[in-house]
Amino acid sequence: MPTIHDVAREAGVAASTVSRAFSNPRRVNVHTRQHIVAVAERLGYRPNPLARALPSGRTTTIGLLLPDVTNPFFFGIIRGAERQANAAGYTLILMDTEESPEVETHNVERLGRAVDGFVLASSRQSEADIRAAAGRNAVVLINKQVAGVPSVVIDNTEGTRQVVEHLASLGHRSLTYLSGPPASWSNANRWAALRESAGRLGMRVTRIGPFSPTVSGGAAAADAAIGRGATAVVAFNDMLAIGTLRRFAERGWRVPSDISVVGYDDIFGADFCSPPLTTLASPREDCGRTAIDLLLRGGRGEVVLPSHLVVRGSTGFVTG
Repeated sequence: MPTIHDVAREAGVAASTVSRAFSNPRRVNVHTRQHIVAVAERLGYRPNPLARALPSGRTTTIGLLLPDVTNPFFFGIIRGAERQANAAGYTLILMDTEESPEVETHNVERLGRAVDGFVLASSRQSEADIRAAAGRNAVVLINKQVAGVPSVVIDNTEGTRQVVEHLASLGHRSLTYLSGPPASWSNANRWAALRESAGRLGMRVTRIGPFSPTVSGGAAAADAAIGRGATAVVAFNDMLAIGTLRRFAERGWRVPSDISVVGYDDIFGADFCSPPLTTLASPREDCGRTAIDLLLRGGRGEVVLPSHLVVRGSTGFVTG
């Protein structure tokens, strides 16, 4: 690959002039810069973003941290963030924090100087650690609220009301929440919304767990739900809900005749399982796009995006 020295020699200027032409073009005569850019394009030279960051203080790179990159919920967030970053001329670095607040904190500290900011999706860090990170770098949160840190969240309150009213309309008078990771802000938010909505309608609601937010975690969740007396379960996410569908089938429980199942997120595949899953859909690509936009323009406050209920075959009338 051609180097900055190759461009300088071909253009007949100093290497430092080539560097300024890309990192601080206002310090270079416009005609000289145009000549340097033309030579660089002809040679196929591409400036190193990290090298450009030395004089400019910017890397045109953003870190996107996720607790589990294999979870389909995050696919849309990644796609939306990547498209928005690319449109603005930025590169996105993706990191899987393995559901660990310690891994997440370590990655933020390690990469702080290599990026212009972080988008933390469903962060597992404590509020104190997030505030500390926001004191060192630009930070935007997805699916978490921390005072003073800009965020993009999904309206679980209104969406959960739709879930509970749907189940009530089918004759359900009780439901069980299959909770997810204790460090998840969404988990606490969804449980609070379920209690509020159920209480308003006079429904009984209980919580069991926590369970791993995966298909394999659904087996333990389904076993724990059997015998609780609820006629419907609401799972922390679709992965967990799909796992319960499989386990209920293995144990001879018919869905929705014996028990109804609802998930959150409407991930890819939620309509492929048997029966197709009723779930609360969220605008995940919009989350990614909005978070990058907030980060790049230095936005503040909170952006709330709507969710909506998608009714499929896993919920039905109470028969017993």
